[in-house]
Amino acid sequence: MEILRTSEPAANEVLTRRALNRALLARQMLLARESVPAVRAVEHLVGMQAQAPLAPYVGLWTRVEGFRTEDLADRIIGRDLVRIVVMRGTIHLVSADDCRWLRPAVQPMLDRAFKAGYGRQLTGVDVEEVASAGRALVEERPRTFAELGALLGERLPDRDGSALTAVVRTGVPLVQLPPRGIWGQGGQAVHTSAEAWLGRPLSSDPAPEDLVLRYLAAYGPATVKDLQTWSGLTRQRQVVDRLRPRLVSLRSEDGTELLDLPDAPRPGPDTPAPPRFLPEYDNLLRSHADRTRVLSDEHRGRLATPNDSPRPTFLIDGFVHGTWRIVRERDRAVLNVEPYAPLSDRDRTALVEEGARLLAFAADGAGHDIKIMD
Repeated sequence: MEILRTSEPAANEVLTRRALNRALLARQMLLARESVPAVRAVEHLVGMQAQAPLAPYVGLWTRVEGFRTEDLADRIIGRDLVRIVVMRGTIHLVSADDCRWLRPAVQPMLDRAFKAGYGRQLTGVDVEEVASAGRALVEERPRTFAELGALLGERLPDRDGSALTAVVRTGVPLVQLPPRGIWGQGGQAVHTSAEAWLGRPLSSDPAPEDLVLRYLAAYGPATVKDLQTWSGLTRQRQVVDRLRPRLVSLRSEDGTELLDLPDAPRPGPDTPAPPRFLPEYDNLLRSHADRTRVLSDEHRGRLATPNDSPRPTFLIDGFVHGTWRIVRERDRAVLNVEPYAPLSDRDRTALVEEGARLLAFAADGAGHDIKIMD
């Protein structure tokens, strides 16, 4: 993977918002598409958020040179990539190797969220016994959460089935199986354990330092609070402090400390950033406490929805500039683009060219049209 590098940073070097933006884009493969295999790209990103099952396809297309849908679908079917709950308690697409340490690494966050959401409902229940029973059921054959809740409810009829399912979701590393997440297919989310699907055990002692280093490589420079926002974990300052001899300390314009890897790419703030289309839930927008390095406070409010289901966005000059969606109209696929502010002629031309490439990827075989909703 080709990466841009700069000279060794000076202690407490100040990075402007644009400098932080370019550093993030470089690590996210958004300054230039990279020629890397799908699994390697997903590993570099430390997974891709995937509540929307097909979002990772667009996320990889916008980052990987020559990406094809089968490059990802084949790796999911072949069990090189899996869909599993990890960071922030949300479904991510991660590599099989990363799944084995990432899922145990975020277990404290999942336990905390479970206790807050279901602790009172399950007072007196042996949750380890419920988790063990749930594991046996999903390893017997893959099951939906509705099936799992009904079967567990037969054993504990005085308890809510969804709460019992939450016990298993928390205590057992469940993967969603194909055809869920396969381009051109679909179906209900059915689950089995990661150990059964991968045929390997998960790590019994994941190194928290690895999580920090991988995060900084893909999302840095960053604060401890940024790291905790991305991972959902708390008390990460102690882990970061143990790593300080291997990190550099930088500063944002307001004086906040930013930590980074010494040799990570930090291109100049004037480095060109081409238009890029991002899928819904892209981790570029969800992995920092302070998102202004890519999303202004003004525009952040426009992305919010009651059910936290944001529309896909696009970048102009490295920053979120609006939303997009593809609508099927008879035999045509129409890309509707809604800018948050007027586009210059140059940006409009570049965006239309990139939009045509998106339609060729996502709506191959249909007629294409692009509408910019000024």
